Amino acid sequence: METLASLYRERFAAPPTSVTPMAGAGSNRRYFRLEGAVGCVGVVGTSVEENRAFVYLSRHFRARGIAVPEVYAVSDDGLRYLQEDLGARSLYDALAPARARVYIYGVGEERLLERTLRALAHLQTEGAQGIGETQLLSPRRMDARAAMFDLNYFKYMFLRTQDIPVDEVRLEDDMLRLAADLCGTPAATFLYRDFQARNVMLAPDDTPRFIDFQGGRLGPLEYDVASFLWQASARYPDDLRARLVEAYLDELAAIQPVSKDAFRERLQGFVLLRTLQVLGAYGLRGIVERKQYFLDSIPAALANLGKLLDAGVCRPYPYLETTLRRLCKAD
Repeated sequence: METLASLYRERFAAPPTSVTPMAGAGSNRRYFRLEGAVGCVGVVGTSVEENRAFVYLSRHFRARGIAVPEVYAVSDDGLRYLQEDLGARSLYDALAPARARVYIYGVGEERLLERTLRALAHLQTEGAQGIGETQLLSPRRMDARAAMFDLNYFKYMFLRTQDIPVDEVRLEDDMLRLAADLCGTPAATFLYRDFQARNVMLAPDDTPRFIDFQGGRLGPLEYDVASFLWQASARYPDDLRARLVEAYLDELAAIQPVSKDAFRERLQGFVLLRTLQVLGAYGLRGIVERKQYFLDSIPAALANLGKLLDAGVCRPYPYLETTLRRLCKAD
């Protein structure tokens, strides 16, 4: 905290009046709220590369009119920096009333979700213009190889924890085909990677502003939409998802040409990919590390997976589909 206070004093020519720890996030980064002449958030990271990616992307996005926090100062060692304080109200917080109503989303919540997805379309496209690929964390592109990282994460962290016999060669063949079908064509748009309601802060006028994008890369548009709308714990109804996808596509079409039908078709494949990746995370954090929140999240993720299988999303990959059906039935 003392180093953050020194950085604050160097930047604003006066010491902070208080430095208060903030609630921890899902990483090893620590956050502090600094009050004084200028209120800001101090970040203490463990990775210079991760911090450098955030600082670069923040400055890049702001230059293109994207609503992200301004970086005020960076320490000489690159492990600490000061950023604009976007307040304490996240989209996740704003959706609390809907969760309290057993996931019944009203007009107000739907409006916030729509604004967020429309803003996402601009971040992905306009935010990618002129981006320095070498400034991104590795892997810098969501290609077929990176998709296999997600699929293997699922295989080793979740599937292997279940008592289900698997033909490794046949499973690998189908996973390779799925990865190639989804990510075999290079994309020049920005992929947020961890796009969720907790990473969207709301301004007083409900304008969505983005945080924690340091893990972003170049990749397909559909991945972020799938991550956001099919997050198992959010339990968005199918009709709401459909309206939000349409709003996103309307905004995207105003920015660049898009085939809505092709997008919707490809989106389902990314929902499958993202669902498997999330199950891998739940396997590590829940089954291996025994963290209750993640254990409790597994049934909803498996329910999502079962719906995808019933919709035929996995039909082009028959052995993978058979394996996943066994998995859902075993639960």
